[in-house]
Amino acid sequence: MSRFMRLIVFFDLPVVEASDRRQYTKFRKFLLKDGYIMLQYSVYMRICNGEDAVQKHMNRLHSRIPRVNGAIRCLKITERQFENMEILLGVKAVEEDFGSNKTDFF
Repeated sequence: MSRFMRLIVFFDLPVVEASDRRQYTKFRKFLLKDGYIMLQYSVYMRICNGEDAVQKHMNRLHSRIPRVNGAIRCLKITERQFENMEILLGVKAVEEDFGSNKTDFF
């Protein structure tokens, strides 16, 4: 049986120069097209079905790293760890609940 995982991508990219903004936008659009949803500014998350899917999406991330100064980090966590996240201010987005019921997927 597969184990659902979540990839959380944190990034801080410069947007001072026009070329930097283009790189930022290109990276953000890649994340959205690849199935990531925004948790908050510069923090995106996607659900993966098992370790093979995690590796596939990690490889995709590596191939799309913008050529600018900045920082991009990725954290892999289990579904249970994600469910234990505590929201201190704000509300849970509707998209965050997708996958809580495993029958939502396949």
